[in-house]
This record gives sequence, structure tokens and C-alpha cells, in this order.
Amino acid sequence: MAAAALWVCSARRALLLRTGYNAHPWDSCWSRPQGANRYLLTDDVLRLQEFQEKKLAIAYQIYGNKDLYFNKIEDKLKKHEPIHKEELKKCLHLCQTAADVELAKNLIHRYHSENSNMANGEFKFGPLFIRLCYELDLAETALELIKDQSLKGFFPDSTSFNILMDMLFTKGHYESALEVLLEMRKQLIIFSRETYILGFAICYKLNRSDSRSICGTLLDEIDVKGEYIPRQAFCFAAALALKRNDVSKAKAIFSRIKNVDSRVCNNLHIHIQTMSGAVENALQILAMAQGTVARNFVKRPEISEQVLAAVAEKVKNNPPLHARFEAIYSKLQASGQITALSLDDMLCLAPHRRKQHPISLNQRKMNTRTFKSLQSTLLAE
Repeated sequence: MAAAALWVCSARRALLLRTGYNAHPWDSCWSRPQGANRYLLTDDVLRLQEFQEKKLAIAYQIYGNKDLYFNKIEDKLKKHEPIHKEELKKCLHLCQTAADVELAKNLIHRYHSENSNMANGEFKFGPLFIRLCYELDLAETALELIKDQSLKGFFPDSTSFNILMDMLFTKGHYESALEVLLEMRKQLIIFSRETYILGFAICYKLNRSDSRSICGTLLDEIDVKGEYIPRQAFCFAAALALKRNDVSKAKAIFSRIKNVDSRVCNNLHIHIQTMSGAVENALQILAMAQGTVARNFVKRPEISEQVLAAVAEKVKNNPPLHARFEAIYSKLQASGQITALSLDDMLCLAPHRRKQHPISLNQRKMNTRTFKSLQSTLLAE
């Protein structure tokens, strides 16, 4: 049971890291008063749970023999014997401490030097190692290896880089996350949709002139490629433009979002209208939100308290508009549509992704082979 206990501790560390945050000073609509989770990649991309389940399974397979296995690996390294794929895979799944990871690093260098010319389609160890670092909170170790020129090709696609950027973003290490993004470009790694989300998010958090320039380059690149980019990426880009007081740029970026039916888009739209001086448009959007009829299992639109505070500030010297705002605010409050989440909170939450099942048991009640009740068939079998 010792292996199981170690795995549970590691899983808890990973969970705490995944949901942790660093406090930042109050900064209008971009602050984080409630400390909501700060992460960008969904679980189906990170696949931490799948990795941890595999670790548990392997730990049970060699229960009590982990030290013997690691001694065997160290002996092979000393004797310069070839390292096999399954040996490296098992070693990475057995690591529970930083010391274990040091052995894994040596094993990775040996394996890569022996197999750097492996054919496409081979097992990719890069994401596996980064997930291990994510679980054990070893961001610096992951950054060191992903930048190691002697390991060129070990991290062949965007997955490893994306997971590491998410890890660094979660910890609030935006400078290091930008290093990873630039390293991707240096290694000519093709950017995925998740990469663009992370790239814009990092630039938004850094909020500097150079990050604005990087953001512009990414937007130009998207135009050239003509690929579909998730709206979350454009939301970060628009939010950065607002932070840089470039409202016209924010409006132009926001206009590129095809489907604005989301909480963050709704709040961002209101804030853009408010900051551009189009307060009546902002009030109109708010009036539509408070007039929305809630359906079963569909929540009414939620409006950030801080976005509302920005609107209130704009209308305070205009009695007619202020009266309209007060009436709308009262209705939103009565219907429970005001949230303490800031725009930053909303931006930095990964959207939920639903698993789609083409045919469910509820939909398929007849056995397609016997044309009898599926329940009775299952009972008979």
C-alpha cells in the first residue's frame, strides 16, 4: 500500500498546483478578489488523471521492487548498455520524488542519444515527462530539459510545450511561460489551437509593450493560416488591448469572435462598450441580460460586479442613464445574475468540454442483432 499512498500524495500535490493561485493587487476588472482557479488547458489535453492512473497500475505491478528496478537502470547506465522503450516508460511512471526524476533525466539523455533518429509514430516521451514534472511541481526541471539542445526532437510537437506553459501559467511564472513560447518558435514547433490560447494569455498577463507586439504577430499569423482559433484566444487578445488602453483595437479583435454566446464574451463586450464611451450600448446589453428567460438547465447570463462598477462610474454624472442603470442593476441582483468573479477570473478558467457519445444506452433500447429488448439481452448474457 506504500506505493498507493505515495501516488495519492502526488495526485494531491498536482491538484493543489492545478487549483492554486498567487494573489495580485486589486486592478479594476482584471483583479482576482475570489482567487478563482487560474488554468487554461482542459483535462482532456493535460491528461494528468490518466497519467496518474497508469502510475498507480505500474506501482502495483512491481510492488516493493521499485528500488531494485532503479538499481538495475543505474547499473545499465554505468555499463553503457542500451536502454529500451519500455524501460524508460516504466521509469517515468515510477518516479515519485525529485531524486527519482534526476535518474529519469539521465535515462532520457541516454535513450535519446541512442534513438534520436527514430521513425515517426514512435511513442512520444516528451508529454509523459512534462506530466510527471507537473505532478511533482518541478517546473524548472521541465523548462531545463525542454530547452536542452542535446534533446532536440525529444519534444517533437506542441503538446509538451503547451502542458509546461499551462503549468507555469498556473504558478504565475509568466516570464518563464513566455520563454517556452519563444523556445517553441525557435525549435520550429507548429502552434496548435491551445498554443494560441496560452500565447495570448501569457501576453495578457505580462501586459508589456513587447507582449503587445508578440500578440500582434500571433494575430497576423492566424490571418495568414486562416485556421479556426478558439474564442478564448481572441478574448485574451482583446483584454490585453483594453489593458493597454487601445479600445479600438479591442473592438476590432472582439469583432473576430464568431460565437459570443458565453459569460466571458458577454462581460468583455459590456466592458469594451463602456470603455469606448458607448454607455447606452452597454446598458442595452445589460437590459437584454436581465430580461433573459431562464430555461431548464440553462443559467441566466452572469454579470461581473466589477464590470457593473465600471458602468456605474461612467453614468454617475448622467442622471437619466444612472437611473436606467440602477433599475437594471436591481433586477440583475434580484435574479441572482451578479457574480463577484472578475473578468480576469472568467478569462483564466478553462472551458468545460463535454464528451460526446454517438449512441447511449438510453437511446439504444433494442439489440440490433436480435431486435429484442437490450435489457433482457444483457440479462440473458
